[in-house]
Amino acid sequence: MRIIRVFPRKTKATPADNLVRIGKGPGLFDEADQVHISVAFTWDMPLAEKLARKWGDVAPVKIGGPALGERSGEFTPGMYLKPGYVITSRGCPNRCWFCSVPKREGGIRELPITDGHNILDDNLLACSDDHIQRVFVMLKKQKEPIEFTGGLEAARLRSWHADELKKLRIKQMFFAYDTPDDLEPLQQAGRYLRSHAMRCFVLCGYQGDSISYAEYRMRKTMQVGFTPMAMLWKDETGRCDPEWGKFQREWARPAIIYSRL
Repeated sequence: MRIIRVFPRKTKATPADNLVRIGKGPGLFDEADQVHISVAFTWDMPLAEKLARKWGDVAPVKIGGPALGERSGEFTPGMYLKPGYVITSRGCPNRCWFCSVPKREGGIRELPITDGHNILDDNLLACSDDHIQRVFVMLKKQKEPIEFTGGLEAARLRSWHADELKKLRIKQMFFAYDTPDDLEPLQQAGRYLRSHAMRCFVLCGYQGDSISYAEYRMRKTMQVGFTPMAMLWKDETGRCDPEWGKFQREWARPAIIYSRL
């Protein structure tokens, strides 16, 4: 079956094969049995609906993706994510106020493990020890440097996880500093790993936050050995205050962060 996949916007994870289209309607020679429009962000839904109307003349259209709040199915490598990006589990047992994953996916569901070097699981360390160990076995076989861009939960990191991570050629591994009680586990993770590849998503820009307090959290992240990456909270419209946008850009790239120290 010939399936054209349409994405409202391009990200680092968007596939780039000849059946992918970014933010545009069909061309003169586009033919397909189905058209799938994949939407990651809720604020892209108006564009996705507009694209669906345009592609409806080519083939039956399906709109899907995290933005719809629907439970995801099995993971198909290379279909909606660039080859090398892999999901081995879905869901999360936590109930963080700012995260839609538990509402959309529920608790942890372990999936068949497929090859890839960039792990995007919602909460890999919440999986069973057997599943995590099999993921490590798979990663040891990869030729590309390993990345954990889905994020690892510091509070669930154990010494044996750290031992296995140290056996991998890691480009970057992200943890998270979303709430004050994340700091102590982050400190422990830093002691376990002591790696230049340690990075940390730091949530900022939510109601009640301030630029000065957010900068404090960035610097605390650095003190415990992680390079921060500001993650700007956005509502369903995707809009944010320009001042927060500037702050996020300044605390997203390591070269900019360390040039100011």
